[in-house]
Amino acid sequence: MSTELKTAQRGYDHAAIHYASDADLLAVVVPFLTGGLTAGEPTVVSLAPERTELVRKALPPSASTQFLSTDDLYARPAAAIKSYRDLMAGLVADGASGIRIVGEVPPAAIDTSWDWWARYESAVNHAYDEFPLRSMCAYDTRTTPRHVLDDVARTHPFLATPDGGHRMNAEYVDPLSFLAEPRPMVPHPIQQTGPLVELTDPQPRAARRAVIDFNKTDLPAAEIDDLVLAVSEIVDNALRYGRPPVRMRIWADREYMVITVHDTGDGPGDPFAGLLPAAREIGGRGLWITHQVCSQVALHRDDTGFTVRLTAGRPGSRHRAH
Repeated sequence: MSTELKTAQRGYDHAAIHYASDADLLAVVVPFLTGGLTAGEPTVVSLAPERTELVRKALPPSASTQFLSTDDLYARPAAAIKSYRDLMAGLVADGASGIRIVGEVPPAAIDTSWDWWARYESAVNHAYDEFPLRSMCAYDTRTTPRHVLDDVARTHPFLATPDGGHRMNAEYVDPLSFLAEPRPMVPHPIQQTGPLVELTDPQPRAARRAVIDFNKTDLPAAEIDDLVLAVSEIVDNALRYGRPPVRMRIWADREYMVITVHDTGDGPGDPFAGLLPAAREIGGRGLWITHQVCSQVALHRDDTGFTVRLTAGRPGSRHRAH
């Protein structure tokens, strides 16, 4: 039985779809989108190309649904939040009283950088709540790892099912609680060997210089420039707002450059730090910039302090060795 309500009556409705076949996916998505079209609501789809075509063919030829590329939209969580907020603000300004979106985190991102996408799935419950939005996030149970599905269950207030059901999710955890939980930092494969260099209490200038001097990658200069900026911001944050000692480590090969910055403090107090623009949070601006420019950012708290890991290089890019 569906518990569907009009979007504008309750703000953001964030649902997960767990599907095991194309038919399951279409059984949820097509009625959801056609219902929005009938109500005169803007509808948006951002799925992998093969699933985009399935949905496109299942909708009426006259459907005005907007289709967006996952590669562009889901490059980074903070950028995805900004893009969606800009999109929805424009739709509301044009008179939309309800918006429907179907999307999915690209499989490559799930495989290689799920941690910050789990933070994204939690944070959007707050970041989009001002909009009259209903969205559904699709996860294929045949290919999605169990730990990812566990996080999906804890970050979506509602569940949508192929039989037409739309129900509250008893496993849902409020973002303030979910984002405050310590999350394990799974080592990047390049970290299986020792770092190329370790610096203690480096000033931002020395940190920037080290990135340039120890760059062994074939990555574009612009990507390394972004990493230099990110490292400078994070080291400055650690020196200003963390507790000494501040330790910076660098790993690099042709495909990746990975940098960790650790201090013995507690890290930022804002659970949304990095994912949303910082208004007054101390050090929040640096994390926001870093989340905009790096291929991956991981945050970790434990009894030794706070660690930020920055990664340049993307799996599947043209820079991977053949």
